[in-house]
Amino acid sequence: MTFPDNLLYTPEHEWVDWAPGTQDPVAIGITSYAAESLGDIVFVQLPTVGERVKSGDVCGELESTKSVSDLYAPVSGEVVEVNAAAADDPSLINNDPYGEGWLFKVAVEDATGLLTAAKYAELTGD
Repeated sequence: MTFPDNLLYTPEHEWVDWAPGTQDPVAIGITSYAAESLGDIVFVQLPTVGERVKSGDVCGELESTKSVSDLYAPVSGEVVEVNAAAADDPSLINNDPYGEGWLFKVAVEDATGLLTAAKYAELTGD
């Protein structure tokens, strides 16, 4: 499995579209590894616009045919947009986790502990 080099990752299997020179807000989603591990995602609960999230804290939930998993905020800041299309059709997350399946956007106040694609691949064993 490969992971896009232009994204940063968390040990909890979220990705952040934030690279040097990237402007706020940043898009956030789950990795293909997470989507594959969860199986068919059938429901997603996202944070609300205006909500403040803190890096490492639970900010939502993903329900699949296999289990229910917490969604963790990979950065701290204010949620400025949610992907209503993914909430309405959670299969977008499985089918295109780095594109149409993004979950929410945050105006970043703090970000620590993010991993490069190579470090994330080491973590997942891919």
